[in-house]
This record gives sequence, C-alpha cells and structure tokens, in this order.
Amino acid sequence: MTRNKLKHFRESQLLSKAELARRAGISPITLDRIEKGLPCRMETQRKILDALGLKPSQKARIFDE
Repeated sequence: MTRNKLKHFRESQLLSKAELARRAGISPITLDRIEKGLPCRMETQRKILDALGLKPSQKARIFDE
C-alpha cells in the first residue's frame, strides 16, 4: 500500500479526522482507511479535495497515482 499525503495535509490544516470527514460527507472510518493508503473511489477523492479547499487539478498534492 502506498501512503498518500492526506494525513500530513489534514494535520497541517489543523483538522481532525472527524472534522474533515464531516466536511467531506464521508465516514471517519473511510477517511482513516484512505489515510492508511487503501484505495477509494474518484468521487470520494473529489469530496476530500473539495473539503480541503483544493481543486481537482491539485489532486497530486494529496493522492499518489
């Protein structure tokens, strides 16, 4: 599993997992799995990027692919 940069970016924004999950409309368990490097759907990635205030074109800042 490849770790993505989500946890580091989230923490740099001083956001808890629960807060980011709420903003993105996903469960904290899903967010935890993604931070551990498990794959997720493109729609879920979009929700996370949106919740972090990033554009889809900035996806590489968070997700390695």
